[in-house]
Amino acid sequence: MQYLISVITDSTELADPAEMVTIDAFNDRLVADGHWVFAGGLASPGTATVIDHRGEAPVITDGPFVETKEHMAGFWIITASDLDVALALATDGSKACNRKVEVRPFLGD
Repeated sequence: MQYLISVITDSTELADPAEMVTIDAFNDRLVADGHWVFAGGLASPGTATVIDHRGEAPVITDGPFVETKEHMAGFWIITASDLDVALALATDGSKACNRKVEVRPFLGD
C-alpha cells in the first residue's frame, strides 16, 4: 500500500542544516529499504493559490484555502506492507524532520 506522510508545522522556517542531515539519512533509508516513492518540501502557505471552479466561472484566490496556525510543510509518499509499518516509518520521519507528521493511506490500494 502507499501512504502519504504529511509534515506539519506552525513555522515558515525551513529545516536547519542539522535537520537536513537527518532528513537526508531518513530518505536514504527509505530508498535502501524499498519504501521510497516520492518526497518534497513545500513553499510557505502564503505562496498558495486556491482555484474553485465548481460554479460557472473559476474563482482564484491568493493564499491558503484555510486560515490556520499549522500547515503542511512537506511530505513523503511511501510504500509499506501495512499500516503498522507505515506508522513506524512515520515515527522515524517525525524524529528526522523534528516536526509532527500525519499518515494517511491512499484510496484504492
